Amino acid sequence: MKRIAIFASGSGSNAEKIIERFAINPNVEISLIVSNKADAYVLKRAQNYNIETRLVPSKKVLGSLEFAEYLQEKEIDLIVLAGFLLLIPSLLISYFPDRIINIHPALLPKYGGKGMYGMHVHTAVVKNRDKESGITIHYVNEKYDDGKHILQVTCAIEKDDDPKILSEKIQKLEHLHYPIAIEKVLAEL
Repeated sequence: MKRIAIFASGSGSNAEKIIERFAINPNVEISLIVSNKADAYVLKRAQNYNIETRLVPSKKVLGSLEFAEYLQEKEIDLIVLAGFLLLIPSLLISYFPDRIINIHPALLPKYGGKGMYGMHVHTAVVKNRDKESGITIHYVNEKYDDGKHILQVTCAIEKDDDPKILSEKIQKLEHLHYPIAIEKVLAEL
């Protein structure tokens, strides 16, 4: 049995797609949903699926030895970031080397780094008149959006696409491809 912890800061639509995908897999369990925001809707989604939740209200808690050991006690095999907006501390990375992955709503290395998430990314892509965008699924290291790529998938940007339309295209890619990439990473553990 492989156990996944999903970290999310917002609505949790990607988290829900991951939960749904693995609900029918007897070899994978979504064991925990972690959020840094007490009002994040992802926590409600977790309750709907009877998944344990944990609030990490600060970088200090996220980077604590207590939290890393808690994840180990829960026998977490893989940490999946799904719209989690805090930088993962070095201590946590050292406890889960090559076992923390993230999804980014652009084709890294373009449009990555601190502050580049969600509509900020889509607005920048459209403003720069790029012809394509997409998603990048990557391993997490000590820098924002800097880890080794696992998968990139592209989509065309039409001349009339605004950031909202691009966001919808990207979300479809995320919902389809993130669970598949997670399966690939789990198979290699």
